[in-house]
Amino acid sequence: MTATTQKSIPFIDLQTQQSKIKHLIDQRLGNVLRHGQYILGPEVAELETALAKYVGVQHCIAVSSGTDALLLALMALGIGPGDEVITTPFSFIATAEAIVLLGATPVFLDICPKTFNLDPRLVEGAITTRTKAIMPVSLYGQCAAMDAINEAGRKHNIPVIEDAAQSFGATYKGKHSCGLTTIGCTSFFPSKPLGGYGDGGACFTQDEELAGKMRRISRHGQLRHYYHTEVGINGRIDTLQAAILLAKLEVFSQEVEARKRIGQRYIQKLNLAGIHSTPTILPHNTSVYAQFTVQVDNRAKVQAALKDRGVPTAVHYPLVLHKQPALAGKSVNHPCHHAEAASERVLSLPMHPYLTEPDQDQIIQSLAEAIRETS
Repeated sequence: MTATTQKSIPFIDLQTQQSKIKHLIDQRLGNVLRHGQYILGPEVAELETALAKYVGVQHCIAVSSGTDALLLALMALGIGPGDEVITTPFSFIATAEAIVLLGATPVFLDICPKTFNLDPRLVEGAITTRTKAIMPVSLYGQCAAMDAINEAGRKHNIPVIEDAAQSFGATYKGKHSCGLTTIGCTSFFPSKPLGGYGDGGACFTQDEELAGKMRRISRHGQLRHYYHTEVGINGRIDTLQAAILLAKLEVFSQEVEARKRIGQRYIQKLNLAGIHSTPTILPHNTSVYAQFTVQVDNRAKVQAALKDRGVPTAVHYPLVLHKQPALAGKSVNHPCHHAEAASERVLSLPMHPYLTEPDQDQIIQSLAEAIRETS
């Protein structure tokens, strides 16, 4: 099969999922349209209860986006000017953006080259009297090394926030992502493992006081009607998005299993094709493969060759955060050689729970050919 005759493959296939659960979505949306409670309708509380049960924590606060989830977590912890938050430079800018918006300083540490997650060995050495939180990112669908990171936090009485925008549904030593730290934050952006049809997110915690603070802050700091005990934001999730997420939750467990199966098949088949720069999933982890990311040389050329073969790709992420112009002079930067190297080589392939084996085989064959052509 020549490059010009190959089938074009979607990077993420939301249409197949929608066709499978359309009756559930229609029913849920119809209920909202009938009762008309578009802000904080009953579906919001129902969603929070279902999500908290899934994660295994006492409290869930559904919010307007994954970015707002991070912002709310930091605000509830009292993070502000003069404070430092230890995090990774290999992430979407929202991770650092939430810190900077509050006047605090992100402290960037390097990643583990195999998992792309924050290197826990570096955390304790970066803690200062100004450190007020540690924010690891569970990148690409796999949780960071939470035991070691939590231990560093406990030793110095510093809370840990898991940025789990890409890992909802993953597990670490048998426990679900978002239930591993002081606060867990996730995103329901449409392309996420559990995605809505617009923006959305959630905060999770076992701490009742923190849960109350995050809930109030997400509703303009309101304790009761027109009585505001703190400065907050408009961070509520829409009832319509909550309804959509409730419909999607009904098939989420099956989709998580499909993601694992497809991710593992990718690794096996790519390795057989001589491509060994595939994801490393640690034995105590499961991944939801929010992205399936390999590393390649000559990335731009490989991407072009794959595009010619009908295979779309993406780069998560091409520029480390400490080199982003928006953050210039606003961070503390420790040596991040692994993160910088990864940013030049990572390449994400099509990944979703409805990826068929023939399409996956086309992707694998095309990647092998592209690498050979460009090496």
